[in-house]
Amino acid sequence: MKSVFNMRVLVAAMAMALAMPAAAMATDWITPGVPGYGGVHPLPHAAVQPNPKHRYKAIFDVTSHAKDPSGINPGLKHVARAVNAFASAGVPLKHLHFVAIVHGPATSAVLSDEAYQHYFKMDNPNTKLLAELKKAGVRVFVCGQAMYDLKYPLEDVSKDVRVALSALPTVVIFGDMGYAYMKQ
Repeated sequence: MKSVFNMRVLVAAMAMALAMPAAAMATDWITPGVPGYGGVHPLPHAAVQPNPKHRYKAIFDVTSHAKDPSGINPGLKHVARAVNAFASAGVPLKHLHFVAIVHGPATSAVLSDEAYQHYFKMDNPNTKLLAELKKAGVRVFVCGQAMYDLKYPLEDVSKDVRVALSALPTVVIFGDMGYAYMKQ
């Protein structure tokens, strides 16, 4: 019975989508806070909206990695999307206090172009994203323990990233300061 109902809902939704003009369905992705990364659809009439006068604090625990070394790190892209979602709702970037701690499989995403070239024979595809996140006020850290575990010298870190002692205390420290925890 439940699957019949779900099928009817799906068929009705498909019929409505097919009946809509293409222009009505098409919405541009925008990137108002982090240009070129983490696009969002503006939804000014959505039920839950951030308050542009409020200050928001979040720490993003970034461990996901791109499937291919030439790809953008999905965790960092998710941080950009969060910035863009708030910015699209009118929250000034100065009201966003976002931190990203990169570790585990994501660690290579924060290497300098020179180091990335050494390990992967190409420039780091995340270099521009890291610079744009920094411009938007996001503080990006890499776990120093992960750097050692993966045998990356600390000098290999991008100029837009700072080395933290470890991801574990970083999450605790920022959580203790009232930052919302966001797992990637």
